[in-house]
Amino acid sequence: MREITSLCVYCGSSSGSHPEYTEAAEAFGARLAKEGIALVYGGGKVGLMGTVADATLAAGGRVIGVIPRQLVEKEVAHTGLSELQVVETMHQRKTRMYEIADAFVALPGGFGTMDEMFEMLTWAQLGLHSYPCAFLDVRGFYRGLSASMDHMVAEGFVKQNQREQVWFGHDIDQLFDWMKHYESTYTPKWITGTSVDSID
Repeated sequence: MREITSLCVYCGSSSGSHPEYTEAAEAFGARLAKEGIALVYGGGKVGLMGTVADATLAAGGRVIGVIPRQLVEKEVAHTGLSELQVVETMHQRKTRMYEIADAFVALPGGFGTMDEMFEMLTWAQLGLHSYPCAFLDVRGFYRGLSASMDHMVAEGFVKQNQREQVWFGHDIDQLFDWMKHYESTYTPKWITGTSVDSID
């Protein structure tokens, strides 16, 4: 059984259009604290980012924020965290969050959430890490993305076992159970004969 001591959450810096998003972030933060798992996140005090951090703290959990200096200067940094690490660039932020986390979960969010999570999926595909990656599918938010990943498999751009390494669902209990029993089945990205023959 995999031991997870810290978990990175990617999510929106806004709260979205439905209260279920905030409720899910609150429930997820409280569950992290209950499990004794530290929250690693982007260090903001706004949107779902602030909500999940506040919920974890309120339940007695530990929260580590990682934020670029320019966002601190814009006064969006959460000042009540267990620890706030300030870096110089967004790339440094993503790298640092990866270095201190044992798992990655995306709650609803926008372009930034997708950018961060897909980088972790790509690194897993390349064999750079073997940590679980999951999408908490609140209100079917990630239904279309899940279907898109299935389409990538059908069209020959992602292997089926790589797709199966990514969890989608709305049940937090099921998510934590999946993460605890997760086993990576890393397979290197392939180059087919057709791919090589097409290079002149």
